[in-house]
Amino acid sequence: MFFIYILESIADGHYYVGHTDDFARRIEEHNSSDHPTYTSKHRPWKLIALFEVSEERKVAMNVEKFIKNQKSRTFIDRICANEKVDLPMAQLVIP
Repeated sequence: MFFIYILESIADGHYYVGHTDDFARRIEEHNSSDHPTYTSKHRPWKLIALFEVSEERKVAMNVEKFIKNQKSRTFIDRICANEKVDLPMAQLVIP
């Protein structure tokens, strides 16, 4: 199963949206990887939302792209508050 996850930087409040089939591993990577990446610059991260999406990676990638293309913190806040929004995904699971 593939998931969409939303992380929030504890340091500065930035959001990060990603997809994965192993969210625990992915969050650990964001918080501990030695590679210089966007997420390494805003550590530490906490999980604020997790969506079960599909058995197909392509579907999860499309949902991630849809969320990122909104370019809206307000949109992500609405998703995390479990407000009704038109998204191509399954039910929100609060961590």
